Amino acid sequence: MNLLLRRCLCLAAVLTILPLSGVGAEEGKWKSLFDGKTLDGWEKVGREDSHWTVEDGALAGSGEASMLVCTEGPYKNFRYRAEIKINDGGNSGMYFRCTRKPGFTDGYEAQIDSTHRDPIRTGSLYGFCHVYKQLVEPDTWFTYEVEVREDVWRGRDITRIKVTVDGNELYEYLDFEKTYDPGYFAFQQHDPGSKVHIRKVEVMPLDD
Repeated sequence: MNLLLRRCLCLAAVLTILPLSGVGAEEGKWKSLFDGKTLDGWEKVGREDSHWTVEDGALAGSGEASMLVCTEGPYKNFRYRAEIKINDGGNSGMYFRCTRKPGFTDGYEAQIDSTHRDPIRTGSLYGFCHVYKQLVEPDTWFTYEVEVREDVWRGRDITRIKVTVDGNELYEYLDFEKTYDPGYFAFQQHDPGSKVHIRKVEVMPLDD
């Protein structure tokens, strides 16, 4: 693993870098949250002039700011993944444990950003652990995965979050503040200069 990733900035918690791992892969079954054809099961929250459509089997966000929220939930412990691409100069986010009608700060956000003016890149847990190295080229499909569990670490209750890009586990973040309760999944449409595509959105519920 690149040493720059080992030094990513973590705020108000402990960052533990882990080797590649397949732990948990057999604990459940993956369930699709997007049928590849319609917006059934998803709802836009935000500006009217923000647009979410289905293009070539993928969710596509464009226009002004909004969130596209999965109406199924809430989820507590899970693995969650999607295939995503972001345009050159674009910005988005893969949200989890967000509220049912979220704004941009109402849940954990796995940042989606290859070349946007915001230097916090794909692989970051926005506001908690930041990666500044470009891991994914713009306009290129990649697989984003998070694993979230309520756990106990050295006698303290925590929310444990693993972040993986294209099969490479970047880090495990221990949120001692347990910032967000069980919640919903969503994707962000950030600004008119951004266009994000998302496909193969899947969740694997994990035991409590």
